Amino acid sequence: MLVLIIRRIITRNVREVKSQYTWNKIIGYISALLGIFLVGRIWLQGVQSIATFLGLLSAGIAIALKDLLANLAGWLFIVSRRSFEVGDRIQLGSNAGDVIDIGLFQFSILEIGNWVHADQSTGRIIHIPNGKIFNNELANYDKGFKYIWNEIEVILTFESNWEKAKQILQNIIDNQEESITSTMERQIKKAARKFMIYYRNLTPIVYTDVVDNGVKLTIRYLCETRKRRGSSQSIWESILREFVNHDDIDFAYPTTRFYNNLTEGKNPQK
Repeated sequence: MLVLIIRRIITRNVREVKSQYTWNKIIGYISALLGIFLVGRIWLQGVQSIATFLGLLSAGIAIALKDLLANLAGWLFIVSRRSFEVGDRIQLGSNAGDVIDIGLFQFSILEIGNWVHADQSTGRIIHIPNGKIFNNELANYDKGFKYIWNEIEVILTFESNWEKAKQILQNIIDNQEESITSTMERQIKKAARKFMIYYRNLTPIVYTDVVDNGVKLTIRYLCETRKRRGSSQSIWESILREFVNHDDIDFAYPTTRFYNNLTEGKNPQK
């Protein structure tokens, strides 16, 4: 009852959503610890000796509480090491999403990816036991450096003027990235104090390669974690607008070629 009253007071007086969330989590942790303390005292009063209590506790932990304590240990690890926080975008094993809650035994993410492309939200909430952090790979999109490398592949026919196309792509991506390069540099310097992150060159680049059906030009550039799809769309629209003005640049696509083995001027035999 007291917890409900305190939470109502917080809801009325604290307007910011993140502050409300933080205070509610603190109250939840405190009430849980008090509950464990009170239950522990009751258990101790009913046990004749400490040795008997420890024996029963060990047996209970080994049989029934293994997963529960693993999740609690996972929570302590997440909070103490700050592996991730509410609002971070992470991938743990095969699950990826934005962290929306961290509890004593599980954390919740708003899923991204899966059947939705370009790391956008599916709308599903996934609840993951905290103990999973000990046996799965964790990737944090937001810790240290808040940008990711993105690539866009543009395939042209062999007959296209690929050098001109490459210069057009370079101009497009240079204009797209001009406003955030200085921000990237500041973040890398900050991240380098804790992590061994070192990039010799942050400027976007266009790579050239040859594939089965044409010349592949790959744009590689840094973009903000949550703006990957928007930046790809903007770049593709610029590419389409530019290429339509050049008759010597054509997109390649899979084709099937047929050959007629009949010699010209001869009629096929019946």
